[in-house]
Order: sequence, then C-alpha cells, then structure tokens
Amino acid sequence: MKLALKIDVDTYRGTRHGVPRLVEILKSRNAGASFLFSLGPDHTGRAITRVFRAGFLRKVRRTSVLEHYGIKTLLYGTLLPGPDIGRECAGIMRDVRDGGFEVGIHTWDHVLWQDNVAGADAQWTRRQMDLACERFQEIFGEPARIHGAAGWQMNRDAYRLTQRLGFSFCSDTRGNAPFVPVYQGEIIACPQLPTTLPTLDELIGLDGVNPGNVVDRLLELTRQETPSGHVFTLHAELEGMKFAPLFEQLLDGWLAQGHELVSLGGYLEALAFNDLPRHEIATGPVPGRSGALALQGREFLAST
Repeated sequence: MKLALKIDVDTYRGTRHGVPRLVEILKSRNAGASFLFSLGPDHTGRAITRVFRAGFLRKVRRTSVLEHYGIKTLLYGTLLPGPDIGRECAGIMRDVRDGGFEVGIHTWDHVLWQDNVAGADAQWTRRQMDLACERFQEIFGEPARIHGAAGWQMNRDAYRLTQRLGFSFCSDTRGNAPFVPVYQGEIIACPQLPTTLPTLDELIGLDGVNPGNVVDRLLELTRQETPSGHVFTLHAELEGMKFAPLFEQLLDGWLAQGHELVSLGGYLEALAFNDLPRHEIATGPVPGRSGALALQGREFLAST
C-alpha cells in the first residue's frame, strides 16, 4: 500500500526551520515525500482579510495560528516587508532535492494566489505561474514537473496551464483517487493526484479530536487497504515544527500498518497511468477548512 506525502511549504519561516526538520524525520524512516515550495515573497500578514470569510475565525481559534506561524510571519506584507523565500532559501531547497526528495511548485505568492485565483483572469493567472516556474528553473536548473496549488485554489486558466507549462502531474484538488480532470467539458491532459486524507489542522478541534487522539483518528482512516492508496498533505509550518512529534507518530503508525511512504511521483508509478478515470472538477467545502476548495467531482462520461 502506497501512501504519498505531499509537503506544502507556505512561508519563509516554514522553509528555514520546518523543512530541515522534516527532512531529518523522513530520512530517519527512509520515507519519500514531495516538497512543494512557495517561491516568491512571503506576504502571510495580508491573510488578515480572510476574517470576513465564513469559518475562518473558527479555524484560527482551533489551530492557534499565532503559535504555529509566529508574530513576525503574521506581519509580513503589512507592517514588515515580506522576505523573498526563493532568493533567501534557495540553498535549503536545493538541499532537499539533493537529499533525494521530490520537489515542485506550490505557488509564487501564497496569500495572493489563495485569495485571488478563483476570480482571476487568464493574464493574472499566467503571470503568477510564470513567475513560479521561472524561479524554480533558476533555483534547480531544470523545469518543474509538479504543481500543487496553494489552498487547493484553482481556475480554468490554471488548469489549462498545468498542461501547457509541461507539468507531469499535479495535486491541486481534494478527492478520493487519481484522475484526469475535466473542467466544464474540457479535458485537461495533466493528471490530478488529489489529497485524500484530512490534514491535522482540519481534524483538531472538531468532533472531539485533539492533539492527544488525532493520530489515532488518522490511522483509523488508513487501516483498510484501498485500491489507489492515499495522499496526505502536511505543512512545513505545522508538522515541521510544533506538530513534529505527532507527525513522527503518524509515520510510525503508517509503517506499522504496512504502508510504503513515497513521493507523489512514486505514488503515480504504481498506478495504471493510461487508465485513469476522467472526473469533473467541482468546488465546495471541506470540513475543518474555510472557503470553497477544488474538488474531484463526478466521473465524466463523454456521452453525457
């Protein structure tokens, strides 16, 4: 049973401090993973505008945002200038790649993408993705082959660009199994490997789940074998820092269950790539997270 680990790196702090710790934890267990980096400015402080979004304040209270991100990070882009993550942390990113881990693109500017892409036009979307691709090429000396959208937020042009920019596969959605996306009848020739499991911060604080039992709750979801395995998304700012002990427990639990912990690419290798079903892209809520996310919708049949 393959279980892919997708690591979203949102911030400067997460890149500098969370990423190295995650590398250490993963290596100690011979586990694979995909690190998806934010490559431009850290403007985390501008997320303050989300207070007007339904469910955001409840999530903030449940997950102790200040404790996980730190006051300095929460001022970047407002009272403090946002550091350029790609320029200042390029060495850390290359160390991840050189350590044998898969690397890819999360976004250029995390907050800008997450808060605006759903309503953005083609020119804006292309500019943001071009900036990320150019910076990735500058850091790693080769094109990116993986894209995993910030906040699971996408639009029509972003899906089209995943194929036009040459990505081999993407993980921009939430769902239950790999699929070929179809957006309003248009087939996108770039497979989606959706996140299939809830994240730690989505679970904690809901339905009686707390840091003391969240690992058991997740392990319950992976106890039974599934045809296509699972994709679990974690964050450098959480599992690479305060939640690191919980993440270590999770890894040990999954290994005890018989899961092979792999990168997204390693996960895809085990699938019948040419036989992936086509599914429509939908948007909707995910328990424990605010706003509407990109979702795996119903299976698409050409005759319908």
